[in-house]
Amino acid sequence: MEKASLDLDDKLNEHFAGRVVRKDLTQLIKEGANVPTFVLEYLLGMFAATDDEDSIQEGVNRVKNILSENYVRPDEAEKIKSRIREQGQYTVIDKITVRLNSKKDVYESEFSNLGLKGVPMTSAYVKQYDKLLAGGIWCMIKLDYYFDEEVKDNNPFIISNLQPIQMPNMDMAEIFEGRDQFTKEEWIDVLIRSIGMEPTQLEERVKWHLLLRLVPLIENNYNLVELGPRGTGKSHVYKELSPNSILVSGGQTTVANLFYNMSTRQVGLVGLWDTVTFDEVAGINFKDKDGVQIMKDYMASGSFSRGKEEKAASASMVFVGNINQSVDSLVKTSHLFAPFPDAMRNDAAFFDRIHYYLPGWEIPKYRPTFFTDRFGFIADYLAEFMREMRKRSYADAIDQYFYLGNNLNQRDTIGVRKTVSGLLKLIYPHGKFTKEEVEEVLEYALEGRRRVKEQLKKIGGMEFYDVMFSYIDKETTEEHYTSVPEQGGGKLIPEGMNKPGHVYVAGRGSSSMIGIYKLENQVVSGTGKHEKSGVGSDRAARESLDTAFRYFTANIKSISSSISVKTKDYLMHIEDMQGIGLTEELAVAELIGLSSAALDRPIQESLVVIGNMTMGGTISKVPEFANILQVCVDAGAKRVLLPSSSVQDLQTVPSDLLVKIQPIFYSDPIDAVYKALGVN
Repeated sequence: MEKASLDLDDKLNEHFAGRVVRKDLTQLIKEGANVPTFVLEYLLGMFAATDDEDSIQEGVNRVKNILSENYVRPDEAEKIKSRIREQGQYTVIDKITVRLNSKKDVYESEFSNLGLKGVPMTSAYVKQYDKLLAGGIWCMIKLDYYFDEEVKDNNPFIISNLQPIQMPNMDMAEIFEGRDQFTKEEWIDVLIRSIGMEPTQLEERVKWHLLLRLVPLIENNYNLVELGPRGTGKSHVYKELSPNSILVSGGQTTVANLFYNMSTRQVGLVGLWDTVTFDEVAGINFKDKDGVQIMKDYMASGSFSRGKEEKAASASMVFVGNINQSVDSLVKTSHLFAPFPDAMRNDAAFFDRIHYYLPGWEIPKYRPTFFTDRFGFIADYLAEFMREMRKRSYADAIDQYFYLGNNLNQRDTIGVRKTVSGLLKLIYPHGKFTKEEVEEVLEYALEGRRRVKEQLKKIGGMEFYDVMFSYIDKETTEEHYTSVPEQGGGKLIPEGMNKPGHVYVAGRGSSSMIGIYKLENQVVSGTGKHEKSGVGSDRAARESLDTAFRYFTANIKSISSSISVKTKDYLMHIEDMQGIGLTEELAVAELIGLSSAALDRPIQESLVVIGNMTMGGTISKVPEFANILQVCVDAGAKRVLLPSSSVQDLQTVPSDLLVKIQPIFYSDPIDAVYKALGVN
């Protein structure tokens, strides 16, 4: 593997001379100078882009000297201005922005750290480096000082020489021709090294996750969520790698700051940056009430309305944050968007606009061995390549070989196509890819959008039941389905027989969400008491359980003559398996649990009881029938016990849901007991 790494270094230096840098050098200097990574790596690319150790050391020392002598720190601006005046000439490193002053017909420049404004700029530099006009670039500038008191409004600072230390322009032909010299695997490794990671230390799937972090930078209006443990570098790419991305820390923001300021009539962050990243989603908080609504509008259409105007922008939105509990636990008890703030957490329409959910828990916590000491692209070169590629789209690449399955709606299709386009632009910028290579990207794209849809199903119910994502091969007409790893296994309802007295029930909890509950009943010697635990202060649940016990004692002979109540105590414990608050729909299930425990006979395996009853044994109608059935299937149920009044509701259930479960109908409470115990 070491030999292969060296070969890759040689190829990079051969085909991208001056565009690559050894990544450990960046870290070495970065610790001593608070300069953006993309500026630092550009300098290293100029003076240390070689594989000769002596030359590298010489180059590193030169870069250190340049930074210590010429880099302008904002707090030292006045000292540097004085030095320019006293010496008559001095070279500085600063970010410079140019605008045309049409009244004077001159170009005027502004220095970011030095604080100079209105410094004349010759049109030759503007023509040569057009990025000076579009957001500015970091440069090495030789400044002269000459004060002429006879000239009105004279600016004594004069630019005598300017050399960009960012990519002043981008030669895309160089990228396309260079890409031809690398295999797919080599190119992916080059990209991974360019963000500072060592691909030989990472699993293949982790490499794809790291590549996906770059998609918002290469694809317009791309909405990405990544939640996972701390220390996996979720925000690093957006903070350090690209000068075209901004990280909004702390979460507190306003509509004016993010979208449009009505008083100054200026577009906010989405109009100035390629990617806006929200660090720590749990803290996202709009001061304006309509903030989330405007964000939803923008994420769906790339435009937003403020006052009478509609504005368009191309910035991608990225949401990163921490998951503090295990994913297995979240999948079973809640949904994977749970870390979001209350204003968004149960807003299905907001999450439906997310194009990809990156499973951050699959990326290992960074260790020193994960950082590369090999060559990769200079950060600014990679950033400019991605920015230029935003003007292109490969969203239609799948149409040549595949159809998307019928479970994908319009939003799903847009999300999948955008992911495919972004990844193809990263891995195959020259536009040369095979059917198998498109298929590989398509499968990965479908998985991330399905992860979004699986959570939407939990938040929004049957509206989002279409999660069986697939694609169809145009040539063979074969349909391939895509699964989501964390959805498999670990079901709430285990396969196999339960103990006597144990019964699962589905119902709407006190939080208004539908959930699964487990009742555990046990019979011991006693005097006819019904003792309940796990109920707490929930009055409605307690009354429903009491209804079941009263019905049980009044109708005991109809169930079995062998059951005794007066010489036994009945102990019951209830478990809220998804943490959504207890339900009051427990009476039928508890009647079955009491009978099962008393007869020492287990209920049918993988069965969930649905329905409730009154003291007199009247069975209630089941509301939201299809949604409850969906929750049962997701929990791992194979059979559901239903009131016979629900037969007519079967037509509201999608056929692909019905085939996964066996409905068993009961006409009255005693019939429910017999059916649950499998007695004909």
